[in-house]
Amino acid sequence: MKIRPVEDHLAVKLSTTENEKTVGGIIIPDTAKEKPQIAEVIAVGNDEDLQKIIKVGDKVLFGKYAGTEIEFEGEKLLILAKSDLLAIVE
Repeated sequence: MKIRPVEDHLAVKLSTTENEKTVGGIIIPDTAKEKPQIAEVIAVGNDEDLQKIIKVGDKVLFGKYAGTEIEFEGEKLLILAKSDLLAIVE
């Protein structure tokens, strides 16, 4: 199964990290960490202007509270609108 965003939306793959352990041995769960603001694009909507700018495989920077986080086929994805994008990371 594939995911296909519509209009000016895109799907990005969030990096999943394991629970981190501090020097003192305290485990920091994912819920206590800040979510990453750079992710890899896995699907682009059908908006022509967006397709000219963003391609699958690009890394993008987005706002801290932007998008809708979903789990699709065991992967954490974020659905972003074109207006949520801040920059392309090269």
